[in-house]
Amino acid sequence: MMGTVQPVGELLRTWRQRRRMSQLDLALEAEISTRHLSFVETGRAQPSREMVLRLAEQLEVPLRERNTLLVAAGFAPVYGERALDDPAMQAAHKAIALVLAGHEPCPALAVDRHWTLLAANRALAPLLAGVDAALLRPPVNVLRVSLHPSGLAPRIANLAEWRAHVLHKLSRQVGTSGDPVLRALHDELAGFPAPEGAASPDADPAARHGGVAVPFRLATGAGVLSFLSTTTIFGTPTDITLSEIAIESFFPADAATEAILRAGLPA
Repeated sequence: MMGTVQPVGELLRTWRQRRRMSQLDLALEAEISTRHLSFVETGRAQPSREMVLRLAEQLEVPLRERNTLLVAAGFAPVYGERALDDPAMQAAHKAIALVLAGHEPCPALAVDRHWTLLAANRALAPLLAGVDAALLRPPVNVLRVSLHPSGLAPRIANLAEWRAHVLHKLSRQVGTSGDPVLRALHDELAGFPAPEGAASPDADPAARHGGVAVPFRLATGAGVLSFLSTTTIFGTPTDITLSEIAIESFFPADAATEAILRAGLPA
């Protein structure tokens, strides 16, 4: 694997271009000369460990890829990667459980960088009624469950715009991360049957809602539930696993949904 690592200068240039920053922009943010940055990117200068980390910080490079940058520059990785059930992660594990439980009776779930389900509260299970059991066998990808014809797709009342929202969000993640797993997931989901009136996979569906938010509307035995979602991440993580966890929380978008949730959905 070490032999396949690109030169650190090439990697830094790729991240800079991904962030749509000029050499001047990055040099100013990192408080270095454009000449030195140019030399680093072209391999004419070898950056110090501190310089690699400074540039990575300004480029908002994920912790996992910061380790890759360090290795490419000839330094040891500095960010660890522990399992969520590791004793050192106990506080974070409890925090996730607390947030999920505290959000009931509204659904909430925790996912990793590839949208793999890590944990969920009790409010999620009733919404998954009728989903093919194969889609719910670990590892469960929540976006696949959402758009798969044997998943939630047949019950999503606004499937065309929700599909556009998911694909647009995933496309942006691919663009900013370059992650091949996310790219493959995007292509897989884009290949699912498109509902009538479906927008281009790259269109921004939020524009149809005044640029505010796209609701998730799901038909259930109690009626159509309408949700708005938020994403929560840990602040200033130094562990790779923790930095890649996001909590997706769904809130009632109307009074009818709130009343149904408070009354309780059948399990």
